[in-house]
Amino acid sequence: MTPANHPAVSRFPVPELKEMPEDIRTRILEVQEKSGFIPNVFLTLAHRPDEFRAFFAYHDALMEKPGNLTKAEREMIVVATSSLNQCQYCVIAHGAILRIRAKDPLIADQIATNYRKANVTDRQKAMLDFAILVSQNAHVVGEPDFETLKQQGFSDDDIWDIAAISAFFGMSNRLANVTSMSPNAEFYSLGR
Repeated sequence: MTPANHPAVSRFPVPELKEMPEDIRTRILEVQEKSGFIPNVFLTLAHRPDEFRAFFAYHDALMEKPGNLTKAEREMIVVATSSLNQCQYCVIAHGAILRIRAKDPLIADQIATNYRKANVTDRQKAMLDFAILVSQNAHVVGEPDFETLKQQGFSDDDIWDIAAISAFFGMSNRLANVTSMSPNAEFYSLGR
């Protein structure tokens, strides 16, 4: 039994580092070197190596690319949609990344609680409105939604990115909830 103050990483088995395929072990050790700890999402997904590789390839394609959306704005999308999807892991982990990327210790809590009252620009509110729409009601997305974003200076590629991030993290949120993925304690103090 895991003590209450040290929750399990996942409800599924977590392989030992030495048992992981070399490419996955290398990636995890690089993350540990950079951040000082291993985020539990890496350990949880290592249970299924092919899915680990696919997940992080798509994650990186969405979250690490240059473009009109800043890295902080990409994290805003993750925090807002993950909050709505009740994904504790993603709100806490990406909230930490958002605080660092935005250089703002308050922004993640504001966005997770109510992004419409957060200290963000009108452009960012429109972005988050669309991300929430995609997350919860993608079937009703229509031309007026695209026009609203274009009036805020978003291109078609930007709109695709907002939608793709929202959709990808919808999947991620659901998987994190089903696996009972536990946020690392280290996330709580990052960027504060």
